[in-house]
Amino acid sequence: MFFSEAGARPRTREISPSEHKKWVEVFKACDEDNKGYLSREDFKVAVVMLFGYKPTQIETNSVMSSINADTSGVLLGEFLNIVRKKKEAQLYQNEARHIFTAFDRHYRGYLTLEDFKKAFEQVAPRLPERVILEVFR
Repeated sequence: MFFSEAGARPRTREISPSEHKKWVEVFKACDEDNKGYLSREDFKVAVVMLFGYKPTQIETNSVMSSINADTSGVLLGEFLNIVRKKKEAQLYQNEARHIFTAFDRHYRGYLTLEDFKKAFEQVAPRLPERVILEVFR
């Protein structure tokens, strides 16, 4: 998906000049006939080039419905904003996965209350147990 589903907002981060340059190059490479925008199909190819997967119809429809009605596709500025948000969501998901893995001491794919307690003993040893229980629930 293009946005975090967990309810928390991904952190905003600065885009490096090399990332920005790469995104612009991908936009230009996918903009067939140099029309100044990405059509639906152009956009799909750009996502494959940048993220390594073909976006679902729902993702593509979401992007295409959010663009300016006066244009026939995704303009460069819109594209850069979409890619930035996607990258932020990806980083957030990777961070969440990393934290979950640290809590899942037995690699079961789920957390028990004991896993949760052990993790909080290490990172916040003075946190009251009732708070840990509330967070776990």
